Amino acid sequence: MKIEVNVHLKKGVLDPQGKAVKHALETLGFNNVEDVRVGKQILLNINTDNKEKAIEDAKKMADELLANPVIENYEIEVK
Repeated sequence: MKIEVNVHLKKGVLDPQGKAVKHALETLGFNNVEDVRVGKQILLNINTDNKEKAIEDAKKMADELLANPVIENYEIEVK
């Protein structure tokens, strides 16, 4: 089962990478971009047919390793 975990900084947490991307976009002439937030996407292929178990495992992975719960949020999506 394919699971997608999208991790991004919580609102209010400084995002220097997003700021750098926004600046680079402006340099390229894309002046209509108001804000950029950079995150990460982790694709998991979990060997199970049980969707609920796969989501539960992905949540544990995100809580324990894939995301920093102090500064990041995450969303899990089954593909």
